[in-house]
Amino acid sequence: MRTHTTRRLLGALSVLAALTLTATACGSDTSDSGTGDSTPKDVNAALEKGGKVTVWAWEPTLKKVAEDFEKKYPNVDIELVNAGTGDKQYTALQNAIAAGSGAPDVAQVEYYALGQFAIGKSVEDLAPYGAERYGTTFTPGPWNAVTQDKAIHALPMDSGPMAFFYNKKVFDKHGIQVPTTWDEYVEAARTLHKADPKIFITNDTGDAGATTSLIWQAGGHPYKTDGTDVTIDFTDEGTQKYTATWQKLLDEKLLAPVSSWSDAWYKGLADGSIATLSIGAWMPANLTSGVASASGDWRVAPLPQWTKGDKASAENGGSSLAVPKAAKNKELAYAFTEFATTGTGATTRVTQGAFPATRADLESKAFLDTKFPYFGGQQANQIFAESARNVAPDWTYLPYQVYANSIFNDTVGKAYVTPTKLTDGLKAWQDASTKYGSDQGFTVNK
Repeated sequence: MRTHTTRRLLGALSVLAALTLTATACGSDTSDSGTGDSTPKDVNAALEKGGKVTVWAWEPTLKKVAEDFEKKYPNVDIELVNAGTGDKQYTALQNAIAAGSGAPDVAQVEYYALGQFAIGKSVEDLAPYGAERYGTTFTPGPWNAVTQDKAIHALPMDSGPMAFFYNKKVFDKHGIQVPTTWDEYVEAARTLHKADPKIFITNDTGDAGATTSLIWQAGGHPYKTDGTDVTIDFTDEGTQKYTATWQKLLDEKLLAPVSSWSDAWYKGLADGSIATLSIGAWMPANLTSGVASASGDWRVAPLPQWTKGDKASAENGGSSLAVPKAAKNKELAYAFTEFATTGTGATTRVTQGAFPATRADLESKAFLDTKFPYFGGQQANQIFAESARNVAPDWTYLPYQVYANSIFNDTVGKAYVTPTKLTDGLKAWQDASTKYGSDQGFTVNK
């Protein structure tokens, strides 16, 4: 499943100016509970009474989960609505919140976008419903993405720990060893392109999600948020590691000028002219369906490291289920959110191809022993699970990251099509993001 987007937001975030920009609420000190026990929010009583729950989500595995939920709770009707993916849904959701009507009871929200809804207090704190019991249920990256202090703004649906996908057929033909560091990666790029100018180590035309994920893996912390107090600084050490390496690839024209998810991209992955991808663990399904002709050619390895011997990883994509403040039946909405993201609901989604955010599913023998015919029978989930365990901690997105990502190509993107250096592009991105944040009422430090 494709779980991140860089499409322009089309002005949807203008409604943020109307939101109350205050620090996120703290959760209550309720005891462990869930839909199986009495909770402070009377979830069980709501389930017995029944009603309708409208869920805005694009994730296809929720269909089976909704059917299972309705069988277990026959008085509840789950209405799944695909209101669009990424920016399109966030536009509709923000508009419904601003209008005071039309908002769903549950909404799928990607991790990078959750902050804008949390800071505006437009999503429920799920801690009083008993959600704090799941602090050890989920892997660190997703759980960190949905929590702040004691508040729980959503429950994780899936995750995207990063891995290195490479075309073994191309590597073997040209005698390339799988790179274990980014310096080795640059050398592999040079060797491949010299051997055949039509082969590129990877594609990149400028992608905010890919850039921030690799900065994250490098130990960068360009964003810091404390309520409405925000710091943006792309001069930190981790960011510098990334820019120094990626600038070499740009200067030497070692990156295919092909946009991800385009027809040319799929063609390059199929014919070997795009030899690797550093991307989230949700990618196998896309390769299997979109690049079927290359089945058996590709393999999976851990991400190259910025420092030899490290095992650091990062998240790339992934989403959560949140309950808007405007939900009509919050208790039922929470019950479905809990069901879909934990226990059998989560396992049902994993068996359909979702990448787990739950430790139990991630560590299960069935999951780890799964052989991927596409990858020559490789047990790739073992690599993905290891990556999930090694996601670098303490990463933070901006509370208006959706807007920031929408202007990436107008700022950093220039480094891909003009002599502009990446450091200058990131500085322009920082300045534009700072101005926008200040205009929206944030205190933004540089």
